[in-house]
Amino acid sequence: MLSADELERYARHIVLREVGGPGQAALKAASVLVIGAGGLGAPVLMYLAAAGVGRLGAVDDDTVSLSNLQRQIIHTTPDIGRRKVDSAAETVRALNPHVRFEAHGVRLDAGNVMSLIDDYDLVLDGSDNFETRYLISDACFFAGKPLITAALGMFDGSLTTIRAHERDSDGHFNPTYRCLFPEPPPPGTIPACAEAGVMGALAGMLGSMMALEAIREIVGFGESLVGRLVMVDARAMRFETLRYARDPQNPLNGDGPVITDLSGHAA
Repeated sequence: MLSADELERYARHIVLREVGGPGQAALKAASVLVIGAGGLGAPVLMYLAAAGVGRLGAVDDDTVSLSNLQRQIIHTTPDIGRRKVDSAAETVRALNPHVRFEAHGVRLDAGNVMSLIDDYDLVLDGSDNFETRYLISDACFFAGKPLITAALGMFDGSLTTIRAHERDSDGHFNPTYRCLFPEPPPPGTIPACAEAGVMGALAGMLGSMMALEAIREIVGFGESLVGRLVMVDARAMRFETLRYARDPQNPLNGDGPVITDLSGHAA
């Protein structure tokens, strides 16, 4: 049930035929875990809180620095030095007191990832390295959790949804992250954000798209991004969509899987 305050707060959602009261109630009942409270996680958390997702969790062990503020809009100048999850919690609560925020101020690893994602309906990966992306993707497969994952470059970005634990209409598993990126790039080939830079507004764009895809997944309207990779070129303001399929040779849910647990991710 939505209170009178919630009915007014979400009125512009409720009048949408594709959302309505049932869709807004589904958002209120949903729980979403966001990996990273940085460039992507900041707009994700704010838009999901504004949309009325009932329970939001954020995983980040970092603290706010001055150089974060160019793109990580959930934090402000007085937050410098604070834990990002604490700063994010304060902003979310000020934005929407109906949302329950859970701060996980830890570094994600093979030892804690399953316990962290277990209690959430949907996982959003806003991490900034391939090691973490593979870990989260594999963990979501074993936990049976849908995953929305995005990545940023200097002036480009990408977004897709992974439901590799589910099967398509032909009875085959959906593609996994390893079907899209079989191997991580060689070390040193992709410079870190601090070295190469990143356009702040691009992080806001991709993060907002992640939030929109999460809302779509929860409410159930439109066409899923499973098997589709949206690519953004901010220099030309061009959007392209690449379709990708399950690779029978992928080691996670291929015809002869060799990854059966997360032991390969252990430090």
